[in-house]
Amino acid sequence: MIVHPSNLFRRRLLLAGAAGLAAGALSGVAHARGAAAVQPDIDGTKVWGARSPQGTVSVLQYRPSRIVVHHTVSANSTDYSRARAHAHAHWVQDLHMDDNGWVDTGYNFLVSRGGWITEGRTGSLAALTGGRTFVLGAHTSGQNTQAIGIACEGQYHAGAQPPQAQWEVLVTLCAYACDQYGIASTQIFGHKDYGTTECPGVYHDMLPELRAEVAAARS
Repeated sequence: MIVHPSNLFRRRLLLAGAAGLAAGALSGVAHARGAAAVQPDIDGTKVWGARSPQGTVSVLQYRPSRIVVHHTVSANSTDYSRARAHAHAHWVQDLHMDDNGWVDTGYNFLVSRGGWITEGRTGSLAALTGGRTFVLGAHTSGQNTQAIGIACEGQYHAGAQPPQAQWEVLVTLCAYACDQYGIASTQIFGHKDYGTTECPGVYHDMLPELRAEVAAARS
């Protein structure tokens, strides 16, 4: 699988715990926070050119208690570029706003097959960075007021395996979100845990490994 260099470096930071690395080595890649999880690079809505929300985006004045993982059921593209990640973010936003009639992208964050993270619903990145509030999404019935939604580009319900770059950055993002919000590493679930759906496909089978790697990244 193709993994762009910045993601390989992110992974090394995760495995090393980031504690002993010089701050200068992190510029443009990720930000060390002592022994805590690495803060990943996330392209905000302004960076990828998102549309403005069709109404008011609600910011909940408390922290989420869990993470719900999804897949977007988009094509399993072999274009692992940042430009592709931005195009995918546009595709999801258009689908959610134009077809579903939602105010904005339903997910809080998206992880591309190439390992690029994009902000989904407007305001999610600022809330995550602050660590005290989160943006109300539209991703999991009955859980939107308690969970942030992270969606992985691709469709994984028919046997396809996620690219290594996507997996590694999903671990990084989940670890950072858990640290920021005080979420236990065990509180990472899949969409199908809360409804009749195949989402997130094979990622659901990988949840035990995801929780374990997130816990290791935070230690």
